[in-house]
Amino acid sequence: MSSSKHSEELRRLALSVLQPGFVGTQAPDWVLRAIGDGLSSVVLFSRNISSPEQVASLTAQLRAENPSLIVAIDEEAGDVTRIESSTGSTRPGNFALGAVDDTELTASVSRDLGGQLHAVGVSLNYAPSVDVNSNPDNPIIGVRSFGVDPELVARHAAAWIRGLQSAGVAACAKHFPGHGDVAVDSHHGLPSYDADLDTIAAQALPPFRAALDAGVRAVMSGHLLVPAYDAHLPATLSSRILGGLLRKELGFDGLIVTDAIEMGAVTDRYGIEGATVKAVVAGADAVCVGGESAGEGVADLLAGALVHAVQSGELTEARLIEASNQVRAFAEWSAGLARSVPVNPISGDIGFVAARRAIRLTGPVDDILPLTAPPHVVELVPSTNLAIGKETPWGVGGPLRERLPGTTFVRVHHHQLVTRPAVLQEYALEPAAGRPLVIVVRDATRNKWMGRALADLAGVRPDAIVVEMGLPGDSVAGAVQIFTHGATAASGVAAAEVLVGAR
Repeated sequence: MSSSKHSEELRRLALSVLQPGFVGTQAPDWVLRAIGDGLSSVVLFSRNISSPEQVASLTAQLRAENPSLIVAIDEEAGDVTRIESSTGSTRPGNFALGAVDDTELTASVSRDLGGQLHAVGVSLNYAPSVDVNSNPDNPIIGVRSFGVDPELVARHAAAWIRGLQSAGVAACAKHFPGHGDVAVDSHHGLPSYDADLDTIAAQALPPFRAALDAGVRAVMSGHLLVPAYDAHLPATLSSRILGGLLRKELGFDGLIVTDAIEMGAVTDRYGIEGATVKAVVAGADAVCVGGESAGEGVADLLAGALVHAVQSGELTEARLIEASNQVRAFAEWSAGLARSVPVNPISGDIGFVAARRAIRLTGPVDDILPLTAPPHVVELVPSTNLAIGKETPWGVGGPLRERLPGTTFVRVHHHQLVTRPAVLQEYALEPAAGRPLVIVVRDATRNKWMGRALADLAGVRPDAIVVEMGLPGDSVAGAVQIFTHGATAASGVAAAEVLVGAR
């Protein structure tokens, strides 16, 4: 084979292992050209979505170039939602499902989601998160986890995967080998999971074993250091973790896909090109890119880096071929999975049913609820991680006002409290004078400023009703508290129904 022909074939192989995102609600020309040149996958984000009809048209446009193209999405159906990013998810997330602890309900919710994704042409969902949220200060997982008990997480991970795949969409268990016991957000820095081998085996790995047993064919690596296995390289770049632990010890023979390769945890040290090459060398078969770095230039850059790595000897051609073959095998399997299930674009109300079942109440509920007068609602707003779309609405004020006209609500951010110490008095207490006060928080225990603001408000208004939409924390003495176990649109509706006695 001539050198030019060989370079062309290497570029086809390199493109085949990339899973890039792009900007726009129609496929850009560069994406269509790249599919013709060997690109085997794309990933959709909220910027690509305006309506079900538009997404179905987009995926049909893409598949006209390659019928077995993998169309992926990062849709956890909880606080992290793409398909419903403009409205908030109509399904509760993992933590709420774990709180109910009914695996049939979990499977029903994910089957309902799968039907929605299947109808618009998505074939791979980067979900569920099967991380065990064993560190309550974890800034990246939280309510994205089914819970803190490995066995609970394992059984719901299996149920979620079975439900989704029964609807014709492939699942992807993440973030291997477990992102739940860290204190750093991997979008910005490199977290470290410092447990010993026995602890990892007991705490983090059971959900992944359950996912494999449930038939998952894709696993996403996490950008975290696990010194018990590899003291130097994060999991995504570690052959000891991808090849040794996942392939050999756990016996996984499906597709290994990286978490977004542009995240700071890997690019701060190696750059996006270096991280991409090291991931494939280590055993990753597909490289997800384009959540933050979307464009023709990035895909070309990474394909070029992989070609150069083969030519320089850093990456063997055999490893690149192996990765490409894994992608092709997965594409064929997932396309067959999709063909095996008829398209049913009708979603049920199972998400709202599940959100209602996840509600927990404490305090003198019968003395305070239901509300008989329109309240003033104060929502204390945290900074969220990059996995959660800033455009995604959440809260209780909106759905409560629909059910109880005259309800008013306001949002308070940390920076407002810092710059204007009287903001709670002006925005929260004064408008609530002579009226019920509802305080909505999201991870008040982890966000110390929020916990202090909550305590200050409850000190002045001990009759306030507190709605916690994140991880449940310390009780507010004497207050009625509503725990939703997530901040989805469905959870907000369920809380509003409790407040007005509509349950």
